[in-house]
Amino acid sequence: MRRSVPRSDRLAVLATVVALLAGANVVTAYGSAGAEALVEPAIAVVLLGLAHRFGLTWADLGISRHTWRKGAAYGGAAIALVGLVYLAGMLLPVTRAVIADARYDMALGSALLLALVVIPLKTVLLEEIAFRGVLLGMLSRPAGRAWAVGASSAMFGLWHILPTLEVAKQDTAFDVILGPGSAFPALGVAAVVVFTGVAGVVLCELRRRTGSLLAPLGLHWATNGLGVLISALLWSGVTG
Repeated sequence: MRRSVPRSDRLAVLATVVALLAGANVVTAYGSAGAEALVEPAIAVVLLGLAHRFGLTWADLGISRHTWRKGAAYGGAAIALVGLVYLAGMLLPVTRAVIADARYDMALGSALLLALVVIPLKTVLLEEIAFRGVLLGMLSRPAGRAWAVGASSAMFGLWHILPTLEVAKQDTAFDVILGPGSAFPALGVAAVVVFTGVAGVVLCELRRRTGSLLAPLGLHWATNGLGVLISALLWSGVTG
């Protein structure tokens, strides 16, 4: 059951959420791996507490027990679909160089740990709770669903600016796509912001259709986690 919360309090909570995410974004881009591992899950918990202070219910956040089955079914289907796309990309020479992310030139055991433990807990969980759970729920009340989807997705795109600048320093995939010596800081960042913003809309639609965060969680993890595993396989030479 929703609680009635004064508008001034709701605005203060929303501002706090945005400030927390801005801080988390800096930690993600420039902090140590240890700092990220501690800060990001903690922020996810704090965000859920702020959502309660805002007056949101479990259903508003997409974590109601009544929708988990449908969310899990959609999430599983998304994982299977993304897996097929990655498999096709791994087998085709024209796309193999793009998929083989140099950051994941690592032992398969390390890749499994990263894909199955670190990414779900450190990245996917925070981003889905923040953008498809808390922000979407908070913004839907005063602005309506369509505006909430647009705003949360735009913020999701902007969230990727600092991490993208860091990735560009070590990822050869951008040279493959844009060409060596391209004006990456402008062109590349803009492309990533647009792409992740559109991805945010897709993830919001999965959340709307199922009423559950499990569906976007599945798609989000598949995009990141399976990408790590496929890259590690390519760099290990398993595919020849």
